[in-house]
Amino acid sequence: MEHLINSKVQNIEVSGIRKFYNMVSHIDDVISLTIGQPDFHTPEHIKKAGIKAIEDNFTSYTPNAGISELRVAACHFVSQKYGLSYNPESEVIVTMGASEAIDISFRTILTEGTEVILPGPIYPGYEPIIRMCGAVPIHVDIRNNQFRFNLEMIKPYITDQTRCIVLPYPSNPTGVSLTDFELKEIAEYLQDRDIFVLADEIYSELIYEQPHTSIASFLKEKTIVINGLSKSHAMTGWRIGFLFAPENITKHILKVHQYNVSCANSVAQKAALAALTAGMDDALPMKMEYSQRRDYVYNRLTEMGLNVVKPDGAFYFFVKIPDSMNLNSLEFALEMVHQAKVAVVPGSAFSNYGEGYFRLSFACSLETLEKGLNRMEQYLNIKNPHS
Repeated sequence: MEHLINSKVQNIEVSGIRKFYNMVSHIDDVISLTIGQPDFHTPEHIKKAGIKAIEDNFTSYTPNAGISELRVAACHFVSQKYGLSYNPESEVIVTMGASEAIDISFRTILTEGTEVILPGPIYPGYEPIIRMCGAVPIHVDIRNNQFRFNLEMIKPYITDQTRCIVLPYPSNPTGVSLTDFELKEIAEYLQDRDIFVLADEIYSELIYEQPHTSIASFLKEKTIVINGLSKSHAMTGWRIGFLFAPENITKHILKVHQYNVSCANSVAQKAALAALTAGMDDALPMKMEYSQRRDYVYNRLTEMGLNVVKPDGAFYFFVKIPDSMNLNSLEFALEMVHQAKVAVVPGSAFSNYGEGYFRLSFACSLETLEKGLNRMEQYLNIKNPHS
């Protein structure tokens, strides 16, 4: 019966991140620097709110867009943190993680043959959904611009079919953010064009040197902002995301959300309410720890002679594999797992423009990072002695 499966689904692949994880998960004594989730536990007050919701039998359907108090708290959070103004009654949807928010956004705005412009390298969660919508992903090579995605790079790819531009910042896999100037330039250019912006800002609370800025500050009427609690509050498994957009957009996205999941998990919504009220600054201690780890890893990688851009957000490094090694990213990652017992993610998992790189996560303890980097350095010294 496989020949009857939707061809668009047949033609997409499992995420390269998961594929590589499955390939190496059986190998003993491997230090994994692959994982894209916080190594902190969900804060206690959030867990207690979830437990209380269960004890109070708060286990029924909620309104499709989420409980009213949580939508108010979510709008207050982005107002206080990023200066964004949304109506909690009509301009926010509580979703099953940022992933569902991305899915329902694309399914609402894309039609057959329309185009979506994305930076490359990029997280692999966008392209398959775009293709399942019958739309065309258009990747822009940002490797020679310190992984920055600016207006001059976008302009040549704008066509009559362009429906959306994806701005996933801070970035997975590069950790790079965009400046106010870069965002404002893009916003001004799009002001008179019928093009949406999908701003995936899931790492907005994990930015180190300067406050996070959303392009919605400059272009609210055309921007769909995606955020959530997975990274900021160490709540990956709770699956709570938020989608913010003007009412004339959200009223249509809400229909797709309704027929997709009805509503987000009721217990998780109560936990999320605690996260956004009593826990507005829960990310701060995590961010301080990540910042220390980032500086340590950056120093180690540069001492190894590796070509690397220092991330200003998220918890990843996207590292160039030395040309002299003559290995593609999958070969490099597999060889390092088997010979050095260190796992990183092949850059090819992040589009064709990730080839020649690997992603290293510093969402693990300094002790683990030190041990993993020691092994990596030893491997590189053997394989690439003149680096």
